[in-house]
Amino acid sequence: MRFTTLLLAASAVALTACGQQTSGKADGQVSGGGGARNQVWAAGSSTVFPFATRVAETVARTTGGTAAKVESLGTGGGIKLFCSGTGASYPDVATASRAMKKSEWDACQAAGVTDIVELKIGFDGIVLANAKASPTFAITREQIYRALAAELPQGSGFAPNTAATWSAVAPGLPNQRILAYGPPPTSGTRDAFIELGMEKGAEKVAAMAALKSSNEAQFKEKAHTLRRDGAWVDAGENDNAIVQTLEKTPNAIGVFGYSFLENNMDKVKAATVEGVAPSFETISNGSYPLSRSLYIYVKKANVGVTPGLREYVTAFVSDAAAGRGGYLQQRGLIALPEAEHATIKATAQALTPMAAPAN
Repeated sequence: MRFTTLLLAASAVALTACGQQTSGKADGQVSGGGGARNQVWAAGSSTVFPFATRVAETVARTTGGTAAKVESLGTGGGIKLFCSGTGASYPDVATASRAMKKSEWDACQAAGVTDIVELKIGFDGIVLANAKASPTFAITREQIYRALAAELPQGSGFAPNTAATWSAVAPGLPNQRILAYGPPPTSGTRDAFIELGMEKGAEKVAAMAALKSSNEAQFKEKAHTLRRDGAWVDAGENDNAIVQTLEKTPNAIGVFGYSFLENNMDKVKAATVEGVAPSFETISNGSYPLSRSLYIYVKKANVGVTPGLREYVTAFVSDAAAGRGGYLQQRGLIALPEAEHATIKATAQALTPMAAPAN
């Protein structure tokens, strides 16, 4: 599901569809073609969305400028739009719950989007949660894979996954229907869940580990493909909607970012994964198996052109926002170690472009 927050009642602006170049006008607006924009535009991850909006509110309040427009399109959707071109028709900032892929970076370069600044803003964890009154889950990554993979190894090949209940996957799991609500393919949360949960779980199955050694492409295809028989339901980009669904569907589990768990502890509870519960401490030290990093990507060429962009970027990585005890921690962001946070602030100040991702 796509939803847009435009904070502090900014005026709507006409944006042309294509063919724009970024240029500075006397009033400092991003322009090109027939449109202009007098505010920062950030688009991408639903997980980073509440952090990005909070920074937008703070910058607008402290500077008196127009608040950034923040859109929740999913990590993949945000990066795709960010990389599609320059000018007012494309965002200044992409928010992401995973690192940019090499293929995405290549698409940026091909569209003239160069000198991209990558800033890690903190950590988050992927949680499996259910309603407070529902059975408590203590699960492993292998069990996650065995419950939700579309096909499982059988003999010398694969067969459709027919497990109907969690107890059929492993003794000790609740005897209830396998029903998981999670993000769609455009979401960084989905990407992280696939990589950290499904893929790592598949590696613990002997037949899949052997397949990875002999044919990694097929291994990834099988490990990454979720069930389409109703056991997995794409619930859109709105993680709050998943929380609401869990309240109404007590036999279901939801997959979303830790920040949404943190803000809904009165409604849902998280499963432990391999004996570790998600928390600020376990996610920041990496002991929780489904931990991940969060990012923003910035077009260096737009700094000094889009009004307020430098202020927005500086505020996002400031001690007051992303540092330990900062206001983003209240929204669920888990801060970087102090030394790494200092490095990120220096990168933001210098606007040092990233190198091409390895993969």
